[in-house]
Order: sequence, then structure tokens, then C-alpha cells
Amino acid sequence: MRLTGTDRPIEGDPVRSLPSDPRFETDAGEPALRWGILAPGGIAAAFVRSLRHTVQRPVAVGSRSLDRAQRFAAEHGIESAYGSYRELVEDPEVDVVYVAAPHSEHRELGLLAIAAGKHVLIEKPMATTAEDVRLLAAAAAEAGVFLMEAMWSRYLPQAAVLRAVLREGLLGDPVTVVADHGQLIPFDPNGRLYRPELAGGAVLDLGVYAVQFDSMVFGAPRALTAVGTGTGTGVDATATLVLDHGEGRQSTLTTSLAAASPSRAFIAGSQARIETGELFYTPTTLTLSGPELDEPVRWVDDSGRDGHLGLSWQATALASFVASGLRESPLHTLAETAEIAGTMAEAIRQIAPA
Repeated sequence: MRLTGTDRPIEGDPVRSLPSDPRFETDAGEPALRWGILAPGGIAAAFVRSLRHTVQRPVAVGSRSLDRAQRFAAEHGIESAYGSYRELVEDPEVDVVYVAAPHSEHRELGLLAIAAGKHVLIEKPMATTAEDVRLLAAAAAEAGVFLMEAMWSRYLPQAAVLRAVLREGLLGDPVTVVADHGQLIPFDPNGRLYRPELAGGAVLDLGVYAVQFDSMVFGAPRALTAVGTGTGTGVDATATLVLDHGEGRQSTLTTSLAAASPSRAFIAGSQARIETGELFYTPTTLTLSGPELDEPVRWVDDSGRDGHLGLSWQATALASFVASGLRESPLHTLAETAEIAGTMAEAIRQIAPA
């Protein structure tokens, strides 16, 4: 049998395109939720700009500084600005809170929003330990609200293609995952990524994308070996993780604050390989190749939402899940989110950055 890229493998028919699960297209019946933005930093600004490609509505912003909240609101056309996080989560006009504070604050601010009865989207990583993710999940379940990590890569069009390729067995049996994410972040002992009290470091901020990519394919590892270097401030600067998934399946994941890398990823199987373009965690390309293919098959994102505009897909996905009565994402469950947090915590423990 030759591999195909149609809806399912067909005997003797060559691959000419790649299959895809349904995408989270905007204005497809999902509700226009009213969003409160908690902590108006750079990623929050990118998220709000991306919402212009959806029917979602940012209606309020909260900061520890009223002036900062007001400036953010004025810049982005947001109606309400608050000088405390509590005022934001208690606004009755807010349906869902987007937590964009530093990693170290995710647990407490997530619990604050949940206690106020809001649905919650928490920037990645949802928390720095598996235990804290489970605490948030338990609180959300008790409150009857929706909770999701803002792992936007899982909701991009390319992720829908990857899921279909894996499900239909176009790679054969997956054997190896390799993923890399490195950025050159100038050393600044006062910068967020260099401060341990803010849960900085390469693994939690950048490596999380590689770990979740591997998890999407293989799930949690049976064993993990990690090596790396520290920044001198108590967080990791570089890390290489080798994950053993049993039955001959292994993964190699790398991340760095010290050097900009292509940030590509690939899944190699017993019959074929699929590779991403650069910046695999953002909207990018996919290429399927293998000995049973006449020629490589390339998939290109035609949505026109490049870079951080791709954050919009997760907002539409969340609204669709809420409308369906779900309490977590079926594509990135809270149990998996906790497993990923545990993998990262173990890697950091082994590296023991100085």
C-alpha cells in the first residue's frame, strides 16, 4: 500500500495533499464571549490584537497599576480598566479571564478568577508544577467553570493536520520526535526570564512548546534525562531533554535563552516523516516525506494569520468548548497539562541551574 493524503489511505493512490481535522474557524456559531485581560504585558497585547480576527470581545483589563490598565485600555479600545486584579475578576460583564502574568503568579491568579466564577485561560505554563495544575483543575471543577492552558500551538491549523496525519497512520508507527526552541534573550538579571522568583528560565518559557509537541505524539515519558546550563541567576539558560517512551520510541528536545535556533520539529515514523517549518509553535508549514512517496508533500497555512495573530485560534476554540458545555479542552486536557508541568519540573531538577 502506498501512503495517501486523502481522507484515508487508499490502495495505490499517491499522496497529493494532507488530511486535516476541522479547524476552529471564526464566526462558525461560537459565542462572542466577553474577555477580561489580567496583567497587561506584551503577550496580553498580542492576544488582544489577535482577537480582531474573531468574534471574541475584550471588554476589561486589570493591573496592579490603574494607570497602566488605563493606558492599555485606551490603546486597544477596551471599555473598562481596573487598578486591581480582584476588581477585574469581579466585573459581572466579564465571561472569561485571560491570565497573562508571570509564571510564578499563574496559580494564585487562576484561583482568584475561578473563585469569582469566571472561565479561565492561563498563559503557558499553566503552573510550574503538576501539583499546582491539579489544584487549579480541582478548583475549576468544583466551581463548574472552564479552565484551559493557553497552549495556542494545539489550536493552529497545522495542529489539525498533524492530528489527522497521526490518526490515519500516514507515518506508520511514530518512532522519534525532535523539537527545538531557542531564542537569543539578552542577559538581564532583572528581566523576567532571568529571575527564579518569577519562574524564569528556558524550559518553562520556551521549552514548554517542545515538551507539549512531544506529548501530543507520545504522551508522558517513562523516563527522562536532562542536561543543561544555568544563567548564574538561578534559572536554566539551556537544556537538552532525552525522553524514553518505551517500545523503542525516544525524543530529543532542546531549548535555549542563549542562542536563536531554527525552532523546527519533526516526527519520524516507520514509513514516513513530517517536518515543520521554522518556529514550529507558530503558524508554519508542514512537509511529509518518505520512501513510499513519489515526492514530498508540502502543506501551507492559508489563513493569513501569521505570527502572534495565530493566538486567535485558541480563543475561538475556547468559546466553542464553552458553548458545548465542556469544562476543559479535549485537545489539551488538564491531566496532560499536569503531566507536561511534571516533565518540565523534573528536567529543571536534574539540571539544577545555578
